[in-house]
Amino acid sequence: MSEWRPGASRHALETRAALLASIRAFFGERGVLEVETPLLSRHANSDPHIDSISSDDHPPRYLRTSPEFPMKRLLCAGMRNIYELGRVFRAGESGARHNPEFTMLEWYRAGMPYLELADEVVDLVRHCSPSPFADWPLRRVAYRKLFHEQTGLDPWVCGEEDLADCAADRGISAGALDHQAWQHLLMAEVIQPSLAGERLTIVHDYPPEQAALARIRAADPPVAERFEVYLGEQELANGYQELTDPDEQLRRFKKESRERTARGEPALPLDSALISALRDGMPECSGVALGVDRLLMSILKLERIDSVLAFSWERA
Repeated sequence: MSEWRPGASRHALETRAALLASIRAFFGERGVLEVETPLLSRHANSDPHIDSISSDDHPPRYLRTSPEFPMKRLLCAGMRNIYELGRVFRAGESGARHNPEFTMLEWYRAGMPYLELADEVVDLVRHCSPSPFADWPLRRVAYRKLFHEQTGLDPWVCGEEDLADCAADRGISAGALDHQAWQHLLMAEVIQPSLAGERLTIVHDYPPEQAALARIRAADPPVAERFEVYLGEQELANGYQELTDPDEQLRRFKKESRERTARGEPALPLDSALISALRDGMPECSGVALGVDRLLMSILKLERIDSVLAFSWERA
């Protein structure tokens, strides 16, 4: 390999340009405004499963892992339907389908319930030019039902030992994991492969421990109003009925910070600006993030993210 050469072919780069143009056309037709928010922030992502890249400034600035927090501040300031299409950064995420620098599409819809937003994701995927997905069938399925179909377990009721036994029965070994980590492992190793083929799947209503920044609906049992969209077995988009309660948001921030500290990782500055914005009020809304590079990989039927990037992390 000549290190100076791009990883993507000319055809892949031309297809990327067409895809980005069609995304902007899709939102233009629907009256959704494109915005730009900072790449660098005083605040970091507190999620213990995501690592930020920081600058050497004092105090440091953090490259965004998502435009979510500043976009929510725009919603609190009176914006209603907005999207951003741009680069985000996550330390240590390298592999066939991961690059530390990648393109994310994120959008928010005031007054639109989260399951309607999931349908809009499907509309976008089918609209994008060139799209091979127009005739793919769509399945909507609750997380609880899908998990039970593939494992025989109810994720709300089963214990860690049940999940570990289920993994062992399928030849999957892991160390001591908590309940949520076992769920993630079985989703990746057992459930996602079952989605293979030319089909779109909306998985919705997740266990509360997987709420992230989604609202939890009081029910029996409670559910996180969250969805994911899959192209075949490829996870493409992750969306929520957005949390609007500033006290609950702060509680989740602090919980994540404690988890990071318990894992021996440094505490990171929490986004106090978002909490202040939420205290002024954010409209009821849903939001979603979509991996543009993964969508392009699916369009071109390519297996490596390097093949759709001009210069991946190793070539940059």
